Amino acid sequence: MTLPKKRSCLEEIKPYVPGKPIGEVKRELGLQDVIKLASNENPLGPSPRAQEAMREAIPEVNYYPDGNCFELKKSLAVYLGVEEEQLIIGNGSDEILKLLAETYLEPGDEVIMPQPSFSEYEFVTRIMGGRIKYAPLKSDFNYDLQTLLGMVSERTRFVFICSPNNPTGTIVDQQSLDEFLQALLPGIITVLDEAYYEYVTAKDYPHSIDYVKNDKPVIALRTFSKIYGLAGLRIGYGIAPFSLIQDLNRVREPFNVNHMAQVAALAALEDKDHVNRSLEMVEAGREQINVGLQKMGLEPVPSQANYFFVDTGVDSQELFHAMLRRGVIVRTGDIFGFPTYIRVNYGTSEQNERFLTALQQAREELT
Repeated sequence: MTLPKKRSCLEEIKPYVPGKPIGEVKRELGLQDVIKLASNENPLGPSPRAQEAMREAIPEVNYYPDGNCFELKKSLAVYLGVEEEQLIIGNGSDEILKLLAETYLEPGDEVIMPQPSFSEYEFVTRIMGGRIKYAPLKSDFNYDLQTLLGMVSERTRFVFICSPNNPTGTIVDQQSLDEFLQALLPGIITVLDEAYYEYVTAKDYPHSIDYVKNDKPVIALRTFSKIYGLAGLRIGYGIAPFSLIQDLNRVREPFNVNHMAQVAALAALEDKDHVNRSLEMVEAGREQINVGLQKMGLEPVPSQANYFFVDTGVDSQELFHAMLRRGVIVRTGDIFGFPTYIRVNYGTSEQNERFLTALQQAREELT
């Protein structure tokens, strides 16, 4: 078979490698009991109200979904205190990242992203033929916005700031971000990826919506995949000035968010009890895993998210497979450039205890 020559930028794209699915581990290793703490998912699952809303929506899936996500936007606008025209709903916030690249990036344009951080920024840039400048985090994994600012050029179109950052869990503070945006050249969009913002307890966490209300070239990205437990439905949203949203809608597919995702997200947004239970679980899990790691002599990066990034002192791939054999899935740090680190999200109390036991046994096996 003869195919056309593919675009040259595809050679630079590394396919995304997701956290290993539970079913795959069971098949490969013949295990019956496996827990996954690799993808920062909510172990409590979706809210009861979201589940009921989906059951009621089943007879309606013969119709195309509402391409404008009218009801969800209406509810989100009230919840966030913004205008409906300042919202865009996507097939996960990943899709909105891709829409941004398709809208504003020409071949040779530049973006700046922290390192380590979420690999999707790299993917959406490469696929449009853009160039990436990596801004290393400080030695304590906090942001160095001054270094990032020094990388800006006339070709810069985006600056990606993931806060809390994936995989480190660190954040950028309000004052630093204010100063950064004040110094940034005009015509550059700051993408604030806030997928984990619901978990943040720091008092100096930025109020990103204020930038939008003040018509700054900023888009804040949030998701229903994490605290709302709807990762399998793929639904997220962006908050930005109206003119930016208008541009994105020019390249958005007409039915990009399926009906089931819309009704589940709408119900989940209204289920405050489930969100509170999820937050309580995360706060308890953060303490439980932190104490357990420190008893092993390990010091996780202080995190504002629902996961820890920690140096285990052994090869993360070897540790990953040793823990798989014990039915525990974690995320290796080598994919982020840190070969002895792992990322682990907090689970239920029982899952956290199982993780700590498996980690201790696996490290003893490898040392």
